Amino acid sequence: MSAIPHVKLEPWGVDDLFLLEAANTPEMTAHLGGPETPEQLSARHEKYLRWRESGDAVMYRIEADGDPVGGIGYWKAEHDGTPAWETGWNVLPGWQGRGIARKALRLLIGEVAARGDRSLLVAYPGVDNPASNALCRGAGFEHGGSLTEPWRGAELTFNIWVLDMSPLDLAGRQPDVDEQFEGDRLDEARWWPFYTPHWSARDASAARWSIGPGGLELRIDADTEPWAPDLDGQVRVSHLQTGQHSGPVGSELGQHRFRTGLRVREEQPEHRGWLVHHGVIEVRMAAVRHPDVMVAFWPIGFEEQPADCGELCVAEIFGHEIGEHGGLVGVGVKAQNDPRLRTDFEKIRVEGDLTDFHDYAVEWTRDRVRFFVDGRWVKTVAQRIDCPVQLMLDVYEFPRADGTRDTAALPHVLRVAHVRSYRTR
Repeated sequence: MSAIPHVKLEPWGVDDLFLLEAANTPEMTAHLGGPETPEQLSARHEKYLRWRESGDAVMYRIEADGDPVGGIGYWKAEHDGTPAWETGWNVLPGWQGRGIARKALRLLIGEVAARGDRSLLVAYPGVDNPASNALCRGAGFEHGGSLTEPWRGAELTFNIWVLDMSPLDLAGRQPDVDEQFEGDRLDEARWWPFYTPHWSARDASAARWSIGPGGLELRIDADTEPWAPDLDGQVRVSHLQTGQHSGPVGSELGQHRFRTGLRVREEQPEHRGWLVHHGVIEVRMAAVRHPDVMVAFWPIGFEEQPADCGELCVAEIFGHEIGEHGGLVGVGVKAQNDPRLRTDFEKIRVEGDLTDFHDYAVEWTRDRVRFFVDGRWVKTVAQRIDCPVQLMLDVYEFPRADGTRDTAALPHVLRVAHVRSYRTR
């Protein structure tokens, strides 16, 4: 067995009763009131098969590296009077502790979100089931208290976990900043057109940009030089950020400490151009389909305090992960050097041509962060991030192993129609 199994979900089939039997042990059912009788297992199996036909619920066999290892599903429910889907799962003991349940739940969440017919997914693990509760928390569910109810002739105390997959709702809201890149000049009261220049220099990290009828274009040209060769190799970047905070020359104080041992090389003026503290942040941009390129929109901590450096990754798109009809978009929270955060980041499959314009947004409240593509919910991170962030807008060209560049494909151009922020309601 591989250390990190490949997990997929297959429809529950007529031959899958053995999975229920294998999970029907005192250890596996300790949080559910104990084992069921053979007749109860058979009835449960038949119910799963009927669910598949009715469409009111769906049950899957979990496979890891091609082996059947458990089950997961979802069925109609209500939460506080609102239609919801409820989910539950199990993984057999020999396969536990390898992230299989986490991957299976991520796959199921993606399917439920794609249906779009109910915006809540709920789970009710027993309060004494630490693994399942941790799984809910890690998948972005929010804790909604606990209840005790009759269950299998006794009582079961369970936690209530709720995942809100509702779309982004901006109806009736006006942005506090609506940057549409009009005119022929960059608004340098908002934007700082250098890539963390304290680790390099303004001349070396200056953005290549232009503004036209379609908005902003950030460019990497044939004569664009690596921004910091001794620190970041042959990486080239064209970048705008809306804040700048760093210390004196020789100090270790500076934003985006992307590696250890960094010291300020060129002192920079402080710039508080456009800082956001909770609310909605949205960008409309078009990615670049080229294997050497990545585009990104990253709000990061302004970092007046060194720990305030976490990242809200609204969109991170690698050119080699884009096809003609869809691609992967990285979203989530990156701890960077913030000890209070844990990285919770994943790549979401998005249909459509990502080299066309799409809307990428984050809804950021005190205790959670929700991510959206074209208004559709794609991920929740239930963590507290409570510091001002600056906006980071980038196009990168990464070096090839042989040291060559695809000069025929240049310039690499990130197109941005607008960037907006909305205050918390």
